[in-house]
Amino acid sequence: MPIWGSRYQREIEGLESIQDHQRIVHLLGCYEFPWDVTRSLELALLRTFCAPAVSQLLDQTREFIDRPQKRYDDTDIIVSELIEYGYEHERGKAALKRMNQIHGRFEIANEDYLYVLSTFIYEPIRWIDRCGWRKLTESERLALFYFWSEIGRQMAIREIPEDYASFEQYNQNYEEQNFVFQESNQRIARSTLEMMIGWFPFFIRPIVRTSMLAMLDETMCRSFGFKRPHAVWRGVVDLSLRFRGLCLRILPGRRRPRMRTAGTHRTYPSGYNIKHIGPKL
Repeated sequence: MPIWGSRYQREIEGLESIQDHQRIVHLLGCYEFPWDVTRSLELALLRTFCAPAVSQLLDQTREFIDRPQKRYDDTDIIVSELIEYGYEHERGKAALKRMNQIHGRFEIANEDYLYVLSTFIYEPIRWIDRCGWRKLTESERLALFYFWSEIGRQMAIREIPEDYASFEQYNQNYEEQNFVFQESNQRIARSTLEMMIGWFPFFIRPIVRTSMLAMLDETMCRSFGFKRPHAVWRGVVDLSLRFRGLCLRILPGRRRPRMRTAGTHRTYPSGYNIKHIGPKL
């Protein structure tokens, strides 16, 4: 990415965060920060496991225990359909419909829905501001807020905070009140992390495992009952991510979108039908 900004950054500067939020989110997720958005949403997924109300439900369904790769791919596909096409596009509508069908099988408290929704806004923002090739603008942060808030409304989530700061405060308050160690937290988190580690060649998996744990903050490690890596290792991982961002600043901007919906997924090597995503209903 050139240090003076990309063509897509300049396009975003001419858009409005309210009425153009779907376009802004598409540009952020497919052109400006595709890798960062994916990694930050993986971290957001793990973060939700710190709340026993969430982990206990997932533990009961055994989806993340018996089929962690499928559960990951299903989540990735639905979220990618929404980011890449928007919730007004036919594909986005189909993804949102399927997500509501899946969630409709379970009794999920509104406060837990709200928290999970908030992680899709604030975890990418925090990650990109720390590790991205540039920081997000105020307009981009607001676009993420409006985008996911509207999706939340279409999921029938109630009492969504009306402004960015209030929802961020809700996110922080929820974590302070609900993040405690529970064995279900540990089981779900361990299963998911081991699944991700399995993506790499076996001889580097110990390094990958330690690096992944180094990306978890103290609150997450405590909620999972994991021993946090040494501060030196955490520093190396953090510096590596920041260095990657600095390198991207001098590289040419992306010309083609990175569309995760166009790629293959381990669970669906021959492609997928959105109607069949998720557990059988």
